[in-house]
Amino acid sequence: MPRLFFAVISLLVLAFSSIAQPGRWQQRVKYNMDIRMDVQTNRFTGTQKLEYTNNSPDTLDQLFYHLYWNAFQPNSMMDARSRELGNLRIGNRPDWDGRVRDRILNLKEDEIGYQRVRSLKMNGQLLAVEEHETILQVKLPRPILPKQKVLLEMEFEAQVPLQVRRSGRDAANGVRFSMAQWYPKLCEYDADGWHPNPYVAREFYGVWGDFDVSITIDKNYTIGGTGYLLNANQVGHGYETPGTPLALPAGDQLTWKFTAPNVHDFVWAADPGYKHLVRQLRNGPTIHVLYKNKPGNIRNDQEWQRVADAAETVYPFIARQFGAYPYKQYSFIQGGDGGMEYPMATLLNGPGLGTVFHEWMHSWYQMLMGTNESLYAWMDEGFTEFATDRVQHYYDSVMAAKNGTKMRPTELPLYHSDNYRGYFGLVKSGREEPLTTHADHFSSNYAYSVASYSKGAVFLSQLGYITGEAARDRILLEYYRQWRFRHPNVNDFMRLAEKESGLQLDWYKEYWVNGTKTIDYAIDSLWEEGGKSKIRIRRVGEIPMPIDLVLTFRDGSTQLHYIPMYLLFGSKPAEDNQPRVVYPAWKWTHPTYTIEFDRRLLDLTAAEIDPTQRMADTDRRNNRLELKW
Repeated sequence: MPRLFFAVISLLVLAFSSIAQPGRWQQRVKYNMDIRMDVQTNRFTGTQKLEYTNNSPDTLDQLFYHLYWNAFQPNSMMDARSRELGNLRIGNRPDWDGRVRDRILNLKEDEIGYQRVRSLKMNGQLLAVEEHETILQVKLPRPILPKQKVLLEMEFEAQVPLQVRRSGRDAANGVRFSMAQWYPKLCEYDADGWHPNPYVAREFYGVWGDFDVSITIDKNYTIGGTGYLLNANQVGHGYETPGTPLALPAGDQLTWKFTAPNVHDFVWAADPGYKHLVRQLRNGPTIHVLYKNKPGNIRNDQEWQRVADAAETVYPFIARQFGAYPYKQYSFIQGGDGGMEYPMATLLNGPGLGTVFHEWMHSWYQMLMGTNESLYAWMDEGFTEFATDRVQHYYDSVMAAKNGTKMRPTELPLYHSDNYRGYFGLVKSGREEPLTTHADHFSSNYAYSVASYSKGAVFLSQLGYITGEAARDRILLEYYRQWRFRHPNVNDFMRLAEKESGLQLDWYKEYWVNGTKTIDYAIDSLWEEGGKSKIRIRRVGEIPMPIDLVLTFRDGSTQLHYIPMYLLFGSKPAEDNQPRVVYPAWKWTHPTYTIEFDRRLLDLTAAEIDPTQRMADTDRRNNRLELKW
């Protein structure tokens, strides 16, 4: 019955997606994998049956698979790149990822990772394969035609590497197995062709599909991960139906059977010392929290209990602001080396709520969208950062109200000040590169991190300044509604934003995403003329923007003057029903613009460009003028 239910739900989701975006094809996979883990040797063998549907209009004469764990071998591309960036110093620190450093170079033979394909068949015919470190190339004797479905059958084996980055065994947090990127994964093929991105440092891209995964392992190990456990009452470990007797099989091993509908990856983790908390959210998913048990350490239990409590607190806000979570479960699992997101689960080094919120919000901005992270890392990390800031602020306000305490004053721009500071620091460093840079091709880890996380978050915050925040929030909900399960790109998002806001926004993408030009506006001068008081504003930076100018007078009253930017071909609505004076559009070819008001200049005490600080002006010293007559 559960298998039938999940199959029907998956088909309904697919049908809705195809109706929502006619003509937008995407490939489809169905994995059926069976693996047997040897916890003594840290190796496993597996079989994979993969139904691959070529929904493209193209004839495919080859295939590509990811073999991620081959990166964890001395002198691999990941190893060489990490050591090279370690020679670059930024702020007197090596630029390499501190979790990787030169550790791969020093792995022993029984500590390296590998994935080896023993055999691969297509529709029963044995295929020749060629391994290119983390990419497996498969030349096909018979091409896969448009709309054709084929069966790919594979036998493979793997050695779990000593934990270095994301996946691995025996992590510093004590977790035995963090099984991310653990299986040969078919690369994505889309309108731009194949995407056989080698595993050098970071981002991922996967094919939407259904996963059925069976994992056989020592029975004292508890597993958490992607998907729904189908045989909970034959496994136990906290998954069993309350009040139902267990039907454990004989022997010293258990086989865990998971199914995951409409996802683009599958992660799991296993440890004999996991403690398992379960929490059913009202009108939401079942939350599983799995963490290393520390007998007698009450604080450890309390901190992980707080993870479940926090999820229960913030979920209603998340659903309202960003859309309902569409799956029936989500797992917060201690493992890995920091925080790393996967469908229906995340690996967490520890219970810090900042990381917890960030990784969960990846369920909306990546796990539901499936964007090509290598090309659009900022649409993954940046959108997630923006959402995390909002969720964290909501949580802090709820807890302050509950505890009867005052919140720390929120810095401007609201909720996102750390990301603005990060972006400004990157600009000042001179190391900024366009957001269009491939994730692995940034010249420094520093430039990648700040661009993808901070500048990406500022993109959405600043979009609220351009369109109005109410319109920006509608854009995000419509993005969720239209593009989940669809692999959207930047043009898809911008077109949707234009339709929802009624404004032209292609210029914003060209300046903010495709280049590194900056924003800087200044109050230039003020004077009286012809019975009017006048203020001239100067565009110092190269990115044109609409302008909110707030004037403050001796009697405490204020005026908002709004100057649309020519390329918008429209104006944002008044925000918070605040009265304003609206001017003709400022043409980007003109470096100055003059506004006027009817009051005496001597009545003016202050003038400020964008007092909300949502516009990422790189020099705010010239944005405010205080007058002491």
